[in-house]
Amino acid sequence: MVSDGAARPGRPRIGLSTSSVYPESTAHAFSWAAEVGYEAVEVMVGIDALSQQVVAIEQLVEHHGIPVSAVHAPCLLFTQRVWGTEPWGKLERSAEMAAAVGAEVVVVHPPFRWQREYARDFVNGIAALEESSGIAFAVENMYPWRASARRSMEMYLPGWDPSSEPYANTTIDLSHAAIAHDDPIAMADRLGPRLRHIHLTDGTGSAKDEHLVPGRGAMRAADFLHHVVANGFNGEVVLEINTRRCTTREERAADLRASLEFAREHLTVAPGAAVAPVAPVAPRPATER
Repeated sequence: MVSDGAARPGRPRIGLSTSSVYPESTAHAFSWAAEVGYEAVEVMVGIDALSQQVVAIEQLVEHHGIPVSAVHAPCLLFTQRVWGTEPWGKLERSAEMAAAVGAEVVVVHPPFRWQREYARDFVNGIAALEESSGIAFAVENMYPWRASARRSMEMYLPGWDPSSEPYANTTIDLSHAAIAHDDPIAMADRLGPRLRHIHLTDGTGSAKDEHLVPGRGAMRAADFLHHVVANGFNGEVVLEINTRRCTTREERAADLRASLEFAREHLTVAPGAAVAPVAPVAPRPATER
């Protein structure tokens, strides 16, 4: 029987992204989620063949008794040829997978700047897909690509900040916010009820997409969680961390457990508690905006 997350009174469900155990497989990610105690899994559709197969995901859900909370569409640089090269077709297949496995959310990145035809009608196209599929397409915050402290390039169209566009559903990723030198609490306030999904992680503000265990970076992830819960967030929280540097199974297990414990501890807020504004990293220079 698949868990419905009933043992989580008063807080959002906590899931594990399959990317958190890379280079291990999607099947390993479900095993880790079950072993450590996560309540759901977000499937990153990628080069792992299992991640591309609806039947395989359904079997993993049934075997481990863990539901899928979201499907991450194959829109990273290294997944540009997964499910073909036509971007709208990829999103349609992502929605079909989500519907088949019982997920309500597809996470999607904005188009790269060289995907001009795709980007031209991206905002309206996402709205149309949501209408036709019944699935929430939660557009994720990205970041300028920084060559140095003074040089950056805008690599996404219509832009990396989803709060600048009228998307109905969005995702905040704290590692991406760190690279952008953005304040995730301020972004959450701009998004309001359009914040549907959270990638819980951390970063130091470097140009690298670090995906640290939450609490080990500069983003004050605990304050962010307190703030969004205090403001009525009831979407999905997914741990998306980088464990590639773990050299032993014990190290990976420790990072996955620490991440889950952090989320459990901070996805609550005392009644009437005030949350101070976050001050993550140095503000972005005007040339980087």
